[in-house]
Amino acid sequence: MPQGPPGQTGGVPVQAPPQYPADQAFQPGGGLPWAGISKRFTWHRRLVAVLWAIPVAAIGAFLVAQSGGTIGAVLWLVAVLLSVGLAWIVAELGYRALGYAERADDLIVMNGVFVKRLIVVPYGRMQFVDVTAGLLEQWMGIATVRMHTAAAATDAVIPGLPAAQAQQLRDRLAQKGEERSMGL
Repeated sequence: MPQGPPGQTGGVPVQAPPQYPADQAFQPGGGLPWAGISKRFTWHRRLVAVLWAIPVAAIGAFLVAQSGGTIGAVLWLVAVLLSVGLAWIVAELGYRALGYAERADDLIVMNGVFVKRLIVVPYGRMQFVDVTAGLLEQWMGIATVRMHTAAAATDAVIPGLPAAQAQQLRDRLAQKGEERSMGL
């Protein structure tokens, strides 16, 4: 296929995704890119939704069948399946909305599907860094890094990192925190 000038493919203009005025407030600044998380995060969330749906569907269908008959049980199962389908979509959106950037003096974490949130945590305010992984996360090879500060509102959470990357981030954050300690 022939290539046209930049911004065009085969002579047809390519439109950039829409930019909203509020998007500028959610940039890491300094030309830094957002660091992403593992795609396994999405599958972890989806698997958790399915594992919760199985007992909820079974118990709910049994109880509804006892009082409302077969039609009620089928409607219950359909509602549970729709909820799982919605959880699958939200898991993908959550994966796309999560990012972090390490700047010289602070860590920036952005998340949120329906409401975006940007947290800036100065390294000097950090009290400790915590890495956790539940059984399912361990099996999938991912972990969650938490950076705790004196003010709980500024704690940063980065879920779904590959275990090795979580370990490296933990070590970097701990070192930067020690170097910039403000005596808290």
